[in-house]
Amino acid sequence: MLNSSLPPQIAVRLDNVSVKYSIPIDRVGTFKEYIIRHLHGPLHFQDFWALNNINLEIQTGESIGIIGQNGAGKSTLLKVISHVLFPTKGRLRIRGDISPLLELGAGFHPELTGIENIYLNGSLLGYSRSDINEKFNEILEFAQIGEFINAPLRTYSNGMIARLGFSVATAWKPNILILDEILSVGDEEFREKCSIRLNSFKERGTTIILVTHDLLIMQDLCSKAALLHKGELKFFGNVTDTINFYKAIGHFEE
Repeated sequence: MLNSSLPPQIAVRLDNVSVKYSIPIDRVGTFKEYIIRHLHGPLHFQDFWALNNINLEIQTGESIGIIGQNGAGKSTLLKVISHVLFPTKGRLRIRGDISPLLELGAGFHPELTGIENIYLNGSLLGYSRSDINEKFNEILEFAQIGEFINAPLRTYSNGMIARLGFSVATAWKPNILILDEILSVGDEEFREKCSIRLNSFKERGTTIILVTHDLLIMQDLCSKAALLHKGELKFFGNVTDTINFYKAIGHFEE
């Protein structure tokens, strides 16, 4: 949905966005342990800021990479932009519809077949059954998982799940496409197909936001990159400059 408060040249704007989690100080391994511990008295929590005062503006049609160590806040940032999480503080504004592919199997059900999951995931993305019917053969052809399309998703390999998820998420050209590490899964041939489709979207004005540990993929697809460290935005600029900065400071290793 278009947000009229943003000018057409801006797809995403985050103003002082922060996300806080409350983490139990007491060690609780299972839900049963949680109940037992709770009966003995209140649990104690400490605050953890997964994102801290993020200010970021992404232009319409840009391809942006997000890099940083594990735990830097990359996936949390994508979830905020995708409206999966709401900021604890700050303001997020989006212009256009979003097609998020945040994690392997997100929006799928393991007991449903590939065919059933196509309709499930497509409906979660906001498409009608007739919309999905029109794209169904194209999705099957792109995913190339053969007879497994009639099998439950729990029988799929990670690569097959990634292929099906990417095929559904990109069957329609979105205004904003969000990808979290999905291009790191699967064989080289499929990754090449993904790159071709993403470059086609770029040429047609789709805004792409990508998290990947593969810096070569990021350099190939992205024009700019943002570097996160411990929930803070440390650098945002040309993708090569950002990667060079990331390497120069030793990935923030201490």
